[in-house]
Amino acid sequence: MTPEHALAIFAFSVSAAGTPEPSNALLTATGANVGVVRGLPALVGVAAGMALLMFVVGFGLGAVILENAAVLTAVKWSGVAVLCWLAWKIAMSRGTSIANNSRPAGFLGAAGFQWVNPKSWLVCTSAAATFLNPSGGTAQLQAGMLALIFVLAALPSCFAWLAFGAVLQRVLHWERALRTFNIVMGVLLAASVVLFLT
Repeated sequence: MTPEHALAIFAFSVSAAGTPEPSNALLTATGANVGVVRGLPALVGVAAGMALLMFVVGFGLGAVILENAAVLTAVKWSGVAVLCWLAWKIAMSRGTSIANNSRPAGFLGAAGFQWVNPKSWLVCTSAAATFLNPSGGTAQLQAGMLALIFVLAALPSCFAWLAFGAVLQRVLHWERALRTFNIVMGVLLAASVVLFLT
């Protein structure tokens, strides 16, 4: 892989990881409810789950899913159901969830969420279609490089969303303000489902 090729993948990954989407809505809500430090497992989970998905799709699973209409439909509707459930959970979180005993989104939950997030599948299949090169080495090596570069790009890009939520935490120390924020984040996350149904 040439430095130019790696840079192109990195730029793509920063754009994919840094733009508004369901995982970043989750990170923003996590930061607002529990702060940066307690939200770090969710951040690492988002990046790791996405990198693993990127590797698997780059290595061949993406082609199987895209060529099988029934599997593609099942993945799509599973993602929609999980996004709607997560939107409901965020919107209904109590305004007092900043308390020290609240449970933030953890590593495994955030990592697993990538596998039902329709945008994650779209990003991974787009990356595989765009950046895999028949003359670039084995599929395993190229998929591994895609995953590694994605992690390097996603951690700082997604951290901005977690930190943004934590900054909002200072403004949202009133129960009513935090409750309103959680409802808005839940509605925005639910609205993102519409993009995948059209």
